[in-house]
Order: sequence, then C-alpha cells, then structure tokens
Amino acid sequence: MIKFLIHYSFHLIVPAFIAYLFFKDRWKTVYIIFLGSMLVDLDHLLATPIFEENRCSINFHPLHSYIAISFYFVGLFFKRTRVICIALLFHMLTDTIDCYL
Repeated sequence: MIKFLIHYSFHLIVPAFIAYLFFKDRWKTVYIIFLGSMLVDLDHLLATPIFEENRCSINFHPLHSYIAISFYFVGLFFKRTRVICIALLFHMLTDTIDCYL
C-alpha cells in the first residue's frame, strides 16, 4: 500500500508542487504537461502481461528505456522541449524509485 501511495503521489501531487515552485507564471499549464507525460505509460500495453506488480518499468518498456531517457535528457537543452522533457525525466525518476520499493 505504501508503494502505491508513494508512486501515485509522485505522479500526481509532487508535479503540482514542482510546477508551482519553478513555473509560477504558468504553473497550471506545466502541471497539465506533467500529467500528460503519463501517456508515456501507453508502452505498457506492449508487454505481456500488461501489468505485473513487481516489474521495474525502467529499461523494460520502450519509452522507459535508457535510449528513450537519453533523448529526454537531450531535450532539456532545447527551449521548446524543456518542460516536457523535465516531466518525462521526472516520470522516469518516479518509476525508478518504484523499482526499489
């Protein structure tokens, strides 16, 4: 239960704080982008079984792979993709934490 609470708090609540602290002038838009970054989880539909409780998503699913994460990191250097890449990298961090709980 604690794993569930931590995981979804990091996906839903912590991004609101990040958006408000670092992007005060447009925090609502940034928060929506953070929520939208959860669409990266659609790659779970490619796995069999789709959901396995103790499976670590990092480097298992295509959009959670080290190659994809490196693209998200490179995107930080471009103004147009910076916020979405921050959101995607935070999503990957959240899933990484989930691997160790």
